[in-house]
Amino acid sequence: MSTNILEKKTFSDAKISALNEKYNPLSVRERIEELYKDFSVDEVMLTSSFATSSAFLLHEFSQVNKKQVIYFIDTKYHFDETLEYKELLTKLYGLKVESIGANKIDNDFTTRHETWKENPEFCCDINKVRPLQVIKDRFNLWVSGLMEWQSDHRSSLNIFEKRKGILKFYPLLDVTEEERENYIREHMLPFHPLISKGYSSVGCKHCTVPGNGRSGRWNNHPKTECGLHL
Repeated sequence: MSTNILEKKTFSDAKISALNEKYNPLSVRERIEELYKDFSVDEVMLTSSFATSSAFLLHEFSQVNKKQVIYFIDTKYHFDETLEYKELLTKLYGLKVESIGANKIDNDFTTRHETWKENPEFCCDINKVRPLQVIKDRFNLWVSGLMEWQSDHRSSLNIFEKRKGILKFYPLLDVTEEERENYIREHMLPFHPLISKGYSSVGCKHCTVPGNGRSGRWNNHPKTECGLHL
């Protein structure tokens, strides 16, 4: 894991607006190529859940910059199929993947108390949000593969946004579901194994059931986001 101490950059509203104006007309590949002209690889934090939409973003980054580290938040509650998919994509695209997660005491607490049942927000905070917070301050920019059509919250985003002290970059934001499917077919990307079992979106096994869109996430609970992107 990188331990380089970088100069923290500040991003004014005008700077972020200029970045959005510059990147909006570009294709996904062009956006990623342009990213490494505006930022060094050491400034960039790329996260992936290796879920149903992950192959698109990871394939694109693998074609542009093999040095980019991908951070995988290992909650210890992932489906076996997700871990297998992670290994497949890592080998297939030659990815540099590093796993991060909650400390054992905290993770054991959520297991012992099954916090996902009564307080999924708390469970996600311990096992996803806090582990990422530990490394987030080392970077100036955070890349994520969110797309507008996935949820109401995601439809309100811009390609570049400042959130909780870090600039966020969503190169796939305006990719439609149809465009994503066409890309997958064109590049013959492997599907997550659970897609064939009716899972459109995949998270931790305790909180995910088959369903369309994100309807299978946090079933019977109004929660629609883990908290990382809120």
